[in-house]
Amino acid sequence: MSGIDRTYIENLVRSVVNEIDQKNSNRISFNYSSNGVYENVDEAIANSIIAQKKWVKVHTDTKKNIIEALRKTMHKFAEDFSLKALTETGMGRLEDKIAKHHNAADSTPGMEDLETRSWNGSKGTVIEERAPYGVIAGITPSTHPIPVLLNSIIITIAGGNSVVFSVHPAAKKVSAYAIEIFHKVIIENGGPENLITMIKEPTLENVNKLFNHKDIDLIVATGGPAVVEAAFKAGKKVVAAGPGNPPVLVDETADLNVAAKSIITGASFDNNILCIAEKETFVVHQIFDDFIESMVNNGAVLLNAQQIEMLTQKALMLNDKGHYLGTRDYIGKNARILAEACGVNLGDNVRLLFGEVSANHPFVIAEQMMPFMPVVRVNNFEVGVMQSKKAEHGFGHTAVIHSRNLDNITQFTKEMNTSIVIVNGPSLAGNGPSAGEGYFSHTIASPTGEGVCTPRDFTRVRRLAISNSLKIV
Repeated sequence: MSGIDRTYIENLVRSVVNEIDQKNSNRISFNYSSNGVYENVDEAIANSIIAQKKWVKVHTDTKKNIIEALRKTMHKFAEDFSLKALTETGMGRLEDKIAKHHNAADSTPGMEDLETRSWNGSKGTVIEERAPYGVIAGITPSTHPIPVLLNSIIITIAGGNSVVFSVHPAAKKVSAYAIEIFHKVIIENGGPENLITMIKEPTLENVNKLFNHKDIDLIVATGGPAVVEAAFKAGKKVVAAGPGNPPVLVDETADLNVAAKSIITGASFDNNILCIAEKETFVVHQIFDDFIESMVNNGAVLLNAQQIEMLTQKALMLNDKGHYLGTRDYIGKNARILAEACGVNLGDNVRLLFGEVSANHPFVIAEQMMPFMPVVRVNNFEVGVMQSKKAEHGFGHTAVIHSRNLDNITQFTKEMNTSIVIVNGPSLAGNGPSAGEGYFSHTIASPTGEGVCTPRDFTRVRRLAISNSLKIV
């Protein structure tokens, strides 16, 4: 996700700011028609049913061409989508958002993921193929609305499904804008209209109506605990990408320079709004001071206890259930904004703040999604594992370890039991290209066990058994 021309980005941002100033407005206008965007849930689903029945009859080569056209469109509009998302949501860094859009286009698995299996023997022939569920209800977050949208479109339609989206209210304008663009691309390349649709107003009433509609066959929910809980209540098959609070454990054998660089890279990317991003770090006491020095040497800014307290008071709050949450004014904001909250003046080139806290500090407990890294001193590796497990809250999402001790790495991986474990690298390496290997998805389904999702997770296995026949050798 590196390789972005920062001078170009700076000029791009400057031109957008000038445009906004000239219009005396802090918003970008969105122009969209009704193509694929519906006021009424029933109408969206009814049209989606028709589209899905047509889609399964579309030639495989045409489907592949459509998915390729969607990828190219994402590349074409990456800067546009990023600017609009940043303007509407107020979260993240522009250059990182652009990288996310390109990565979703390049790295989301498509129809190549859907393998056919067969067996042949003296008793006949068996063939298994992947079949669609039908109409899928999709929920997308505000943190990366269009990368998740495109990723969800590809991995659902690749298997023959259609999908009706209810997007996060904080990103509904850019989402409608993107849906119409993708909708047009599908039609222009030989696909049916309404293969992808969206409910214009993502109210709680509309979400519940979508989830509980008799013609919705599967729900894919990428969002917070409330959305996941509502999905499960519908009594349907759910692929749920729930919350995460990924801990990092640094033991006495770690390469501290690599650890510091990795933590800064992962935790600061798009201002820490990725669910896989490092959220809290536990460091064995023998190397704690050296780790702090490595963080500073690699560009992170150290806050003292008083400054951390000031930031905590402004950036975190308790909800009505007694859980700490990040506040809207600080979630996804640049480190400069967080620094201002505690009386420190920095430039936007600083990507991450950090400081020492206790294991029970609110910044450790909360999935705070901002570029501040709480660092906890632990007596030994075993305590570090215990504290990491506690901070992860049993979400089963992501965990990170920096160590050159294979026994420690093995123990940590077993104890954390998360969908993703990253060893000696940034969190970004745990979700495939372009930072790592394997395959990529924005839907990481820890609650329901699919992990990093692919088109296979949105298909049914159908078996054809031909008894005592088609044995041709």
